[in-house]
Amino acid sequence: MSTPDRDRRAASFSGVAATYADHRPGYPPAAVEWLLGSQPARVLELGAGTGKLTATMCSLGHDVLATDPSAEMLSHLHRTAPPARIVRARAEKIPLPWASVDVVVAAQAHHWFDGDRALPEVARVLRPGGTLALVWNVGDLKVPWVRRFFELLQFDPAGRGEDPFTGSDVFSLTGRHVVRHWQKFFRQTMVGFAASTSYAATLPTEEREDLFGRVTELYDSYGRGPDGLLMPWISYCYRGRVQGLVSRPPAQRAPVTDDGLLIDFN
Repeated sequence: MSTPDRDRRAASFSGVAATYADHRPGYPPAAVEWLLGSQPARVLELGAGTGKLTATMCSLGHDVLATDPSAEMLSHLHRTAPPARIVRARAEKIPLPWASVDVVVAAQAHHWFDGDRALPEVARVLRPGGTLALVWNVGDLKVPWVRRFFELLQFDPAGRGEDPFTGSDVFSLTGRHVVRHWQKFFRQTMVGFAASTSYAATLPTEEREDLFGRVTELYDSYGRGPDGLLMPWISYCYRGRVQGLVSRPPAQRAPVTDDGLLIDFN
């Protein structure tokens, strides 16, 4: 995906924030515990969106600063995870001082970042020995109806389950883990999930409505009426550490205030 196309599709989530909040799956506590460890940590979340991961981290006692470039997404996060402090910011320009967090985490978001700019920023704000934790929910494509569903959404499974730090000279992989979980899918859930994707959000109106029609037909061919379907999710989890030493920059980012307000750094 070219950089302009990536940026255009990433920006499309602002227009589907409510749909994203209603129909996307969360992340199981077992996955979060593996990503962050069992002890409460100071966590920076990048690309936090509507708070699908944020809520679970807060429930497990972590001190979370959640960031996202979209004010629309963050407005839902504020309701989903009220204990979190919220800042509007991008992964490529983190408004935190040097060595200020234990863990940086991104759920369903790392592939939207400009890695050449974001990874050095992550390394800058991590404390010595800190962790970059990444997680993606991916449907189990071995299930026929799941495979057909994601084919409609133009989902490319290439690279899923592989080392996300391949080619990076900033981070190296220290561990990977898989957690399976399920989400009840009704007709409106399936259409809503499709509508929340960047693929659907950037289609012309007529093509988008045609996609929703095909998604509905798929559900009706497999669905169990009021009982719905169980979407089998695989949470692919990764932990990475900084390689070598990172030179301290001459100037630090301004620290984030602790008042819990939405702050716009753009």
